[in-house]
Amino acid sequence: MKVLLLKEAKEDDCGQDPYIRELALYGLEATSIPVLSFEFLSLPSLSEKLARPECYGGLIFTSPRAVEAMELGLEEEGKAEAWEKSLKEKWNAKSVYVVGNATASLVNKIGLDTEGENCGNAEKLAEFICSRIPMESLTVYQTIPHPGIQANLNSYYSKQGVPASIGVFSPSGLAYSLKYIRDLSGDNMDKIKFAAIGPTTAHAMAAKGLLVSCTADSPTPQALASGIGKVLQPHGCC
Repeated sequence: MKVLLLKEAKEDDCGQDPYIRELALYGLEATSIPVLSFEFLSLPSLSEKLARPECYGGLIFTSPRAVEAMELGLEEEGKAEAWEKSLKEKWNAKSVYVVGNATASLVNKIGLDTEGENCGNAEKLAEFICSRIPMESLTVYQTIPHPGIQANLNSYYSKQGVPASIGVFSPSGLAYSLKYIRDLSGDNMDKIKFAAIGPTTAHAMAAKGLLVSCTADSPTPQALASGIGKVLQPHGCC
């Protein structure tokens, strides 16, 4: 059976997207299609704040893209050397919180230790943090529709047909792709098992009138693959 993932394929150290690999363990053939693009914002302001660790009690990274924004901001503002020489050590003496293991892995690669990744989602992490520190928020990127979303979905459906399941990774990704999916699926729309990466995405799916067949227990390839596997193969047949 075929599974469509509404996300950009990202290779890990094994050279394969971990969601595709995990779904394959359940005998499922997964394909990733990017539905989002990103525009980075406020990078000079971000770099300025990163240069003043004494003003803050810690950092919170909400997504892998936020880590990318940090790296880009330091590079563009000429502070990459300062980060390696002193800033990294100063920030590492503070709390660095992350949402999910994927973000934690990227933060670890830039030399920071993390906590909170096992909370599972943003809501639980917020509860974990709120009693500890006051917060200051800075938006460093915004999502826009991927320019190839319609063409990529058309190509997928023409070659592979209607998928047995569709994995949704964000409310915005759903908003940008749902019209095309409905048009292409036609009368088969109700047969698709929709899976959410987390509760926020599941709520957005339900608000759009979709029946959410499963929600991952945590935002990981293993949890999502397990949920989809149980929905598509309820008797454990792989």
